[in-house]
Amino acid sequence: MPTYTFENTNTNDLVEVTMKIAELDQFKLDNPHLSQRIVRPPSLGDAHRLGLKKPDDGFRDVLRNVKHHHKRNNINTW
Repeated sequence: MPTYTFENTNTNDLVEVTMKIAELDQFKLDNPHLSQRIVRPPSLGDAHRLGLKKPDDGFRDVLRNVKHHHKRNNINTW
């Protein structure tokens, strides 16, 4: 379930609430003194899986070994 951050307009305190997406609209209606804030971007994926960060050398050695034994497969070893 996602975690939402709200700011209490009376006290300026930040509150984090974990709830289903379907419950968000009703929560906003029930709590008019809270306004939703985005304090960090949503996590879209892992940096390794997106190709932004290379895996460590030990894992890359394993990939090279697999690539060596399976010549037909096109495995990226960075």
